[in-house]
Amino acid sequence: MRVFRLSYTLLLATAVCVSALPSGFATAETHNTVSAEELDAGWILLFDGESLYGWRAASDANWRVADGTICAEKGNAGLLYTTSQWGNFELKVDFRCEQSGNSGVFLRTPPSPPATPGRYYEFNIADGPDEPWPTGSLVHHKKADAVPANDGWRTMHMIADGSHFVVQVDGKEILQYDDPKAIGRGFIGLQFRRGAVQFRNVKLKPLGMNSLFNGKDLTGWKVHEETSVISVTPEGAINIKDGPGTLESEGQWADFTLQLEVFVNGKELNSGVFFRSIPGEHWNGYESQIHNGYTDGDRTKPNNSGTGGIFRRQDARKVVANDFEWFWKTIHADDNHMAVWVNGRQVNDWTDRRKPNANPRRGLRLEAGTIQFQGHDPTTDISFRDIGIAELPER
Repeated sequence: MRVFRLSYTLLLATAVCVSALPSGFATAETHNTVSAEELDAGWILLFDGESLYGWRAASDANWRVADGTICAEKGNAGLLYTTSQWGNFELKVDFRCEQSGNSGVFLRTPPSPPATPGRYYEFNIADGPDEPWPTGSLVHHKKADAVPANDGWRTMHMIADGSHFVVQVDGKEILQYDDPKAIGRGFIGLQFRRGAVQFRNVKLKPLGMNSLFNGKDLTGWKVHEETSVISVTPEGAINIKDGPGTLESEGQWADFTLQLEVFVNGKELNSGVFFRSIPGEHWNGYESQIHNGYTDGDRTKPNNSGTGGIFRRQDARKVVANDFEWFWKTIHADDNHMAVWVNGRQVNDWTDRRKPNANPRRGLRLEAGTIQFQGHDPTTDISFRDIGIAELPER
């Protein structure tokens, strides 16, 4: 069971994305996954190894996926950036860049950062002997300790926790920095600037998660007087049987990351996690669906929106979870954009472009609202545990 708490805690032979890795490198199939241990610790994948789902290009560089990597080697300099904005997190990225190349990983950035120092953080990738900001340096802020040049795969591990930044390259800490005027949130960007570059194993762990459930009782929650029977099990999970019914948080959030484990004790049962809900009202919020059914044995054909879909707005692109097994769900909301991961894989990426309305069933709601768990109908038998949330800071 996860304990939520605050924490500080490419060899490229040519200028193209190669179709085969050098001898001794693992195959693409072993990458771009999250282990059970990583899921329990809160990690999600920002790159699925197959597509650029959840990413956008801010320039005409030839960003694409090849052999389980994100790669580019020509076009105008610029970023490939996440569709979600993030605040406090750990980020791990494997990269390789030809030795004459220059690239970087950008945190809390706009899609097109200015060439002069601005409101973003760039951790450089540059091993040339004349580079003023060697690999791992926070450009325009602090030069990193030197690390040996390497034209093979490398790993950069970054912590962005409020104003505090820590960077490791290949397991060695090379930089700590505190920004007296810290940026609160922004996109994550991968840069093409000069020379062929590849990225894989792009993983993020939200920081600052606060527990919403103590594992013992329903402190912090309200039970609506409806049909569902809502209890805390001896094993320390919230269980909802029968329906309709609603369990509602006392707290309210607008922009946040929510992580929780879910167990569906029946075949293709229906439930959901509602957010930005109107307090005290029945299911008047955005609904992140729970329904693990799919058609014709094809997980890309979800039934009833599919687990992780934003119900009646965007179906899950794939049913990842199984009934009768605990699975992780991450719901991320920033401004009018929403994204959902199931067992660490992104299944939803939706932007609400409707006109504003106090009721998100009718239009865009940006205001804070409650979290609600749904008892859908008399067949409901759903459990929740390890429920944590982090509010996104302002820009």
